[in-house]
Amino acid sequence: MMRIGLAVHGTTFSMGLHTASGRPPIRPLPLMKQAQAAGLEGVEIPLSLLENENIDALAAYASEQGLFIVLEAEGCDPETLIDAIRIAQQIGARTIRTFAGGARLGGDRRPFAGCWRAFLQTVRQGLQEALPFAEQAGIALTLENHQDLASEELFWLCETLKSPCFGITLDTGSTLATVEDPLDCARRLAPYIRHVHLKDYEVYLSGEGYYLARCPIGQGVVDFQELFRLFSQLQPDLTVSIELGALEARHVRAFADDFWPEYPQRSAAQIARALRFILTHAHLSGDLYTPYEKGEPAEIIIGYEQQQFAMSLEYLKTLNIKGK
Repeated sequence: MMRIGLAVHGTTFSMGLHTASGRPPIRPLPLMKQAQAAGLEGVEIPLSLLENENIDALAAYASEQGLFIVLEAEGCDPETLIDAIRIAQQIGARTIRTFAGGARLGGDRRPFAGCWRAFLQTVRQGLQEALPFAEQAGIALTLENHQDLASEELFWLCETLKSPCFGITLDTGSTLATVEDPLDCARRLAPYIRHVHLKDYEVYLSGEGYYLARCPIGQGVVDFQELFRLFSQLQPDLTVSIELGALEARHVRAFADDFWPEYPQRSAAQIARALRFILTHAHLSGDLYTPYEKGEPAEIIIGYEQQQFAMSLEYLKTLNIKGK
């Protein structure tokens, strides 16, 4: 049965992860208890939150409570990933999520003009060096589409690395940053999806492209009913986590002339589907800014995050996608 967990990055003020929040960073055990209080069945824990923690005690609590753990790493440096695999074994995580980076958020590869392919080869090499350790441990090492890599490149990595322990963490909202219809992207990557971030966006047109503005799950452009139908066919124990969008809108400058040169070649039909999806759902105007972008005090931002999280939980209940 599909299980839903809690990721920390969609509520960074509430979790004390944003420096302006005025709160200490949440610790792993309270994070687990917060997920349980919300009726969820797991958590994603960044490696940075495990410093100076009793990992064996955390592993015992998660096991006793039947909670899954996804461990969050960053980048594709093999030594970092190998260390993450060791910690994942100790804490009982069966999945590690990392991301390649490189592009600016919003799918902007212009800083990598002329060297994106070399960057991809570096990503592949780092993953290839770490994967034998993941295979020995029986842990899934997954790469997220973090508004950087497109589905064609993620598919290429899966096909060339050919490891049963390598797969994809699909962020349902970040597909829009690489100008892809979320369902198109999910279908292309379906055989390799091991974990999912549930994220939704509203879309606002701009002169150079469009903005992605955070919203509760179910109130934006992503068709979660169809996505969950697809997910249910992938594997019975697929894990997914709620991760609302960032507090700053992401600008996807897809109409700029220099946006596309480092992207993989796409058919006219594929681009037409993506642009049709975006234009069909986009707002021509409106207030896309969050309380954080408006300079509101921390308590207002925290309330905003918590309200959106509660609304997301209520929406997921209507889909009959339940944890416990």
